[in-house]
Amino acid sequence: WKEVKHDNTVTWLAFWNDPINPKEFKYVFLAASSSLKGQSDREKYEKARKLKDYIHSIRAAYTKDFVSRDGTRRQIAVATYLIDKLALRAGNEKDDDEADTVGCCTLKVGNVECIPPNKLKFDFLGKDSIQYVNTVEVELPVYKAIGQFQTGKKQNDDLFDKLDTAKLNAHLKELMPGLTAKVFRTYNASITLDGMLNKGTGDGDVAVKIDVYQRANKEVAIICNHQRTVSKTHSAQMSRLTEKIEDLKGVLKDLRVDLDRAKKGKPPLMKDSDGKRKRNLAPEA
Repeated sequence: WKEVKHDNTVTWLAFWNDPINPKEFKYVFLAASSSLKGQSDREKYEKARKLKDYIHSIRAAYTKDFVSRDGTRRQIAVATYLIDKLALRAGNEKDDDEADTVGCCTLKVGNVECIPPNKLKFDFLGKDSIQYVNTVEVELPVYKAIGQFQTGKKQNDDLFDKLDTAKLNAHLKELMPGLTAKVFRTYNASITLDGMLNKGTGDGDVAVKIDVYQRANKEVAIICNHQRTVSKTHSAQMSRLTEKIEDLKGVLKDLRVDLDRAKKGKPPLMKDSDGKRKRNLAPEA
């Protein structure tokens, strides 16, 4: 061992220089199933469970503020509504090892389009540059408020110009101890999964329960906009698959020709040295 380090700000257990590339480091981390690793997840879900007891009063509070004369309170109310109903991330809310995020509080005017009478179309790059595109119906006061927030602004101006994540979370903590914008995502994902599992897994066998779970998990992924990023080799892989499909289509076509010839009592077409078909020269061909 080179040295023993005491650092409570990291999650790795050990690291070393890569012998092949000395500029890179290799790390040893705890398994995802370890008790220590699971503590933060447990705390996250317990906070979401606690939100269940406050959610109705919180929704009543932000609904009331949709028409508030205080511009900041009105923007907080509309942003909280969008985070709650659409499971949007707040924005500017990340760990040190995460990429910068674009979320509700950091939306630009051009990211939201008002479609009469009460629809909003969202189009922006979220966490890890995953695109979020969604058109949803919203309550009429929210629709009107978004239109007013956009008035007199350019496409690249902040939609919520009186608001940031710190102000939003400070307000939420007044409604419930420890509440932040990200807790809404955990709550809505959990309550959706719980509801679908309870409804669909009553008397079914294991196969039915697995199917219900997969559909519920898919619904949660849609709500949270969970998608895989396109790999760097995706284009090359698709090209190879396309070539393989075309080759197989050619093989299938040849087999159908041979089948028709066999039905007529004729031999299959022969192949040349390159594997390509050529017609038999025999008279019966």
